[in-house]
Amino acid sequence: MYVEMKVNGFTLDSIAQMPVVLLKDADEGYALPIWINTMDAVSIAAELISRDMSAESGCSDLLTKLLSQMRLKVDKINIDDLNDGVFDVSIVFAGECEEIKLSVRPSEAVVMALKYDIPVYVAEHVLSQSLVMPTSDQSIFDGSDERRFVDFLESLDPKDLGKYPM
Repeated sequence: MYVEMKVNGFTLDSIAQMPVVLLKDADEGYALPIWINTMDAVSIAAELISRDMSAESGCSDLLTKLLSQMRLKVDKINIDDLNDGVFDVSIVFAGECEEIKLSVRPSEAVVMALKYDIPVYVAEHVLSQSLVMPTSDQSIFDGSDERRFVDFLESLDPKDLGKYPM
């Protein structure tokens, strides 16, 4: 059994100084944090910027065009398991033929969920094994978190981005 969740926001873990994506279950009122690395945070920020630019220009990106040409669509994003603190995530593509299930990194799934505005389905046993926070604690969703996340991205040294700095 899976629980439907949406990408609800981003924050910065004040202890580890790492970016965190927050998935929120609208029905139950819980948030599932997914810690990501700096490069993944940059990828997600780039997707958000690209999505806004694509909406303004009316253009679609290469992946969207490719999926359309292949008559495929992103059908589901599942967090299927938790092994050694790492989520096992898959994206299911549907089309005229059989479904295609592809294992991906959690950050790639977040990018796809944002790109196509679709939910992430989290297995119930994963929620029971994970750190799940009640959303009644509004401190994890205050506006300063967004600012801290942006400040974190702006303060990155290009050397931290690895071989291909921007």
